[in-house]
Amino acid sequence: MTGPLSAPGWLTDGMRHVWLPYCQMKHADPPLPVVATAGTRLHLADGRELIDGIASWWTACHGYNHPHLRAALERQAATLPHVMFGGLAHEQALVLAQRLAALLPGDLERVFFAESGSVAVEVAMKMATQYWLNRGERGRTRILSFTGGYHGDTIATMAVCDPEEGMHSLFTGLLPEHHVRPLPRDPDSLAALEAFLERHAGEIAAILVEPLVQGAGGMLFHDGAVLRRLRDLADRYGPLLIFDEIFTGFGRTGTMFACEAAGVVPDIVTLSKALTGGTLPLSAAVARTRVFDAFWSDDPMAALMHGPTYMGNALACAVANASLDLFEREPRLAQVAAIHGWLSAGLEPCRGLPGVKDVRTLGAIGVVQMERIGDLRALKRRLVAKGVWVRPFRDILYLTPAFTATQEDVMRLCGAITDVVRQGVP
Repeated sequence: MTGPLSAPGWLTDGMRHVWLPYCQMKHADPPLPVVATAGTRLHLADGRELIDGIASWWTACHGYNHPHLRAALERQAATLPHVMFGGLAHEQALVLAQRLAALLPGDLERVFFAESGSVAVEVAMKMATQYWLNRGERGRTRILSFTGGYHGDTIATMAVCDPEEGMHSLFTGLLPEHHVRPLPRDPDSLAALEAFLERHAGEIAAILVEPLVQGAGGMLFHDGAVLRRLRDLADRYGPLLIFDEIFTGFGRTGTMFACEAAGVVPDIVTLSKALTGGTLPLSAAVARTRVFDAFWSDDPMAALMHGPTYMGNALACAVANASLDLFEREPRLAQVAAIHGWLSAGLEPCRGLPGVKDVRTLGAIGVVQMERIGDLRALKRRLVAKGVWVRPFRDILYLTPAFTATQEDVMRLCGAITDVVRQGVP
């Protein structure tokens, strides 16, 4: 690894015009200039090479530049990059819809495509609300979500994120009012949620939850029993049950979908992130038959009036189909199981170190939770200096590597985190 050199002109010139996510740009370090990717590696303009420990926000499950994904993209680009999905259709989207329906449990078989995870969640919320309107119930307009949850950054999805622990408290007053309650993790919280539903079920269109892992809200884990309780409550009190599998879908927690581990079929599931193997933006909201049937009508106003311009994009759908090929042909879930073992062993030395609150792993997710992190910028610099790309947030250092990561990759990532924690987190 060579030392850092002067920044390329495109970085210094472009930074005068770009607006970056999730940072105060007055004080932010300039982003690292990536010129190439391969496997688990990010190649920087100055010659340095970093192991990507978070797979570009959990998307690049097959690693970067997988030849099968690239070939699918090139073939599709040569014939049909995109056509509007309103009144037109193409093979890649329809094949992908069939394949997703076959992979998902139960009768989750109607696929609505969009471009981003936030929009997929908005579509699911809209489906749930209109489901009741189409059935003649006009009072069910609220969503019940949970503390610790994160579902996106758009106005509708901000309204169902944790209002206290999340990043959206600034927008109180702008956001629609929904209900955010503690997850039913134990008898007391279950009783409290049941009592709440006794009072408010008639105004709730859907219960919305991230199954097994609440991701951007703090990498908080819960078990399948929580999801089974929510399925039971939804069945008893009427709201639809939405699983937000933007993060957990496609193997991240150890099964193809997190809902499988709990043996629960939601009424709507949202998918994105790893859907295209980290190559192109694509998302989906997939509904059960009874949800779709509420929109099947002679009344044109009963239709779902939603249509993102690039929904069902042919390039993205082609790559998503190629990604599903890889799940069929290559041992992805076995690789996730191996990564889980490596993460568990590699992060265990952090347990008991000063400032460490918890160490936890699930599937290809490893988390070291600190009592506090005072200087995230300094912590990121120290990790980069160790040759890894890890993006801690709040009080969390976490790893979500590509499923193709080797044992050496994972242990280097774990070693870098252990070293910075042992030396003292700023």
